[in-house]
Amino acid sequence: MVSRLKNKISIVTGGASGIGESIAKLFVEEGSKVCVVDNNIDKLNHFTKNMDSQNILTESFDVSDEIEWKNCINKVLEKWGQIDILVNNAGISLRSSFEEMERSDWDRVFSVNSTAVMLGTQSVIANMKKNKSGSIINISSIFGLIGSARGSTAYHASKGASRIFTKTIAAQYGKYNIRSNSIHPGFTDTPMTKDIHSDKQIRSERLAMTPLGRLGKPEDISFGALYLASNESSWVTGSELIIDGGETCW
Repeated sequence: MVSRLKNKISIVTGGASGIGESIAKLFVEEGSKVCVVDNNIDKLNHFTKNMDSQNILTESFDVSDEIEWKNCINKVLEKWGQIDILVNNAGISLRSSFEEMERSDWDRVFSVNSTAVMLGTQSVIANMKKNKSGSIINISSIFGLIGSARGSTAYHASKGASRIFTKTIAAQYGKYNIRSNSIHPGFTDTPMTKDIHSDKQIRSERLAMTPLGRLGKPEDISFGALYLASNESSWVTGSELIIDGGETCW
């Protein structure tokens, strides 16, 4: 078996469940050492069961906290000496309608889905410049590309901000061989979507909107992340990898 991430050091946020967990585990399987960041300690403890501690570092903090990011980076560099890959996956949504939404709700969604992406990227960029290599992967959403008749305006706007930020980093840091790409999942079964995908009407509507006839699984997204993290995508930057079962084809 070819280890596509052999000798690579990765950081994956929101890495203890859902898409992030799938990405972190796949990266380890492909030879990377991974720092898994999540604010849920119980999920982190569950993640580390049956995992080789030499290949895993866990950190629990709020990804919108600048100081905690600096502490995390210091620990990764002290343990492994470099950072090759950053996956900004942590995200939150909001179920309230636009008219019911409070300013604090908007700010919180942006703090995790957009500001934290900036903080994570800013934290790793110096080491990547030093190494003249790096892959930054931001998990956005199809709703960072298109609007929708229902859904959180804050979520959509924050994911759109992450998308444009991704392109700007690609343009500014390509000269250092640092690549920056975004992934745009469609409707995917994860712990974050369990409540709405358990509603039969909503699930049926979303299935009807998806040409391939099924909702996504975390591994559908993680294999896309693996491609963008690996040397196979060495000439890919500023791109939007849409993994949505065809939903945005309509």
